[in-house]
Amino acid sequence: MGKYRKILVAIDGSESSKNALRESFKLANDEKCWLTVVSVIPHYEGDLGATWVSNVRGAMEKPCKIALSDAEALAKKERVLIKTVCEEGEIYERIVDLADSENSDLIVMGRKGAGGLQRALVGSVTARVIGHSQRDVLVVPEGTSIGWGNIIFATDGSKYSEAATSKAIDFAKSYGSELIVISVVDVTDEFVARAPGALEDLVKKAKIIVDDVKKKATSDGVKAEGIVREGEAYKSIVNIAKKQKANAVIMGSHGRTGLKRLLMGSVTERVIGHSPCPVLVVKI
Repeated sequence: MGKYRKILVAIDGSESSKNALRESFKLANDEKCWLTVVSVIPHYEGDLGATWVSNVRGAMEKPCKIALSDAEALAKKERVLIKTVCEEGEIYERIVDLADSENSDLIVMGRKGAGGLQRALVGSVTARVIGHSQRDVLVVPEGTSIGWGNIIFATDGSKYSEAATSKAIDFAKSYGSELIVISVVDVTDEFVARAPGALEDLVKKAKIIVDDVKKKATSDGVKAEGIVREGEAYKSIVNIAKKQKANAVIMGSHGRTGLKRLLMGSVTERVIGHSPCPVLVVKI
């Protein structure tokens, strides 16, 4: 469909990464793009002068070699051509750097079963890749499939959301999808108490944001529905994704956020940690 030319899939041999790899084959076929698969050997932190270090290194390299060998077998079975790369170092850095050197448009990663943000993302390789990469990142939860039939697009009207709008509409148009545009007004009870009229104003603003995206989608021939909710943003988005049986959630995010921001938790990272379907994070 021309949206991505090169895809980088990061694997570690886990079932979640194998699922992401299998699903990336479908995306690569749809997009008619190149597919690179990477596995990373972490740095050895022990005494490099030890006489038994060669055995340690061999043990550390083994999971990487097995993961890439399995990837090649899966690709052969699916008749997909892939390039495999074994890197060594800080895992998230090697993934981000390889995506840059390969000029990849998209990084695909798996996510283990549903759970809280702290278990699913904070401190994880996925979180760091999202935080430090300027490439789009597609996170595929274990047991889910990549699809674009029913797309949730979450927007708050920020410049990051605006950058993701065209990507969401492009996907919907290319795949004949319906686009469900969501904006959530997320304020505390204390805020409402101190500014009684502010909530109504924020809801009106959210409706304007949603209507603007709907108009852009409609003018491009895409069927779009708009939803405005009040509540905790990530919970509202995830609940709507479940209710609508969404195939994907698309959101915008910063370029390089850094780990400090990720540890504070943002709506995007929380949605990724709880989403019942793949989440595409569009970067600017």
